[in-house]
Amino acid sequence: MRKLTYAMNVSVDGYIAAPGDDLGWSVPSDELFQWWSDRVAATGLALYGRKLWETMSSHWPTADQQPGATPAQIEFAHRWRDMPKVVFSSTISTVDWNARLVTGDPVAEIIRLKAGEGGPMDIVGATLAAAAMRAGLIDEYVTVTHPVLLGGGTPYFTALEGRMNLGLVETRIFPGGVVLTRYQARR
Repeated sequence: MRKLTYAMNVSVDGYIAAPGDDLGWSVPSDELFQWWSDRVAATGLALYGRKLWETMSSHWPTADQQPGATPAQIEFAHRWRDMPKVVFSSTISTVDWNARLVTGDPVAEIIRLKAGEGGPMDIVGATLAAAAMRAGLIDEYVTVTHPVLLGGGTPYFTALEGRMNLGLVETRIFPGGVVLTRYQARR
């Protein structure tokens, strides 16, 4: 069975985006950017919600062709384009960049994908992750906590019907006081 990980940048008060879907507070250091790039390279399949898909697909497909693109940005752009992706949305009709669109029940499709062959999967986007979280499908949670309080926005965690126990697997500190914590779901 494939492992499913929910990994996102998050504020200290638990938001992945500030009001208005602002992500400008989570600009990574070079070291953290490389960590994210290596994670993309190791991901067998990325599962995207519509909002984050639109954000990523509006920049990364051509980021390596932009004036002043750094070697790290060029590498990430290539890795992102090459990584297989599934986009879950009922409001868009097409996707590009090594992705396929799923318009039906995301939980049923995630269950099918987890049972299939292939490398580890990442789920990105709060709404999609919330559905997988409520269904008990997420095996690992990675929070990359930035030292900022946003006071509102899109929360990393959704409301659950009951408690979920987690076991700490890893902690790591990045420049700027950014702290990575990785937890495994205990079932």
